[in-house]
Amino acid sequence: MNDDLLLKIQTNPKFRELVHKKTGLGWRLTLIMLVIYYGFIVMLAFSPATLGTPLAAGSVTTVGIPVGIFIILSAFCLTGVYVFRANNEFDRLNREIIEESR
Repeated sequence: MNDDLLLKIQTNPKFRELVHKKTGLGWRLTLIMLVIYYGFIVMLAFSPATLGTPLAAGSVTTVGIPVGIFIILSAFCLTGVYVFRANNEFDRLNREIIEESR
């Protein structure tokens, strides 16, 4: 890549905005997923009976099953949030940076 073009892109305020927004969103989503996952691990470590409690009297399914499903679905949802923002806001900023750099 041409050094002048690289410098032009890196000094563009929209590039800094893009990097700031992507980094911030990435850290927020990571933190949310870590809280969910490690919250599950802490609950499992300190209160295993809670997750082993049947959902209903005589039921084979325990509380741990829907909690586990929630953890898996939350990962999909957080990925969806990132993809939505990337396809809308981040791609728009990227296009603007490319146009201004030409």
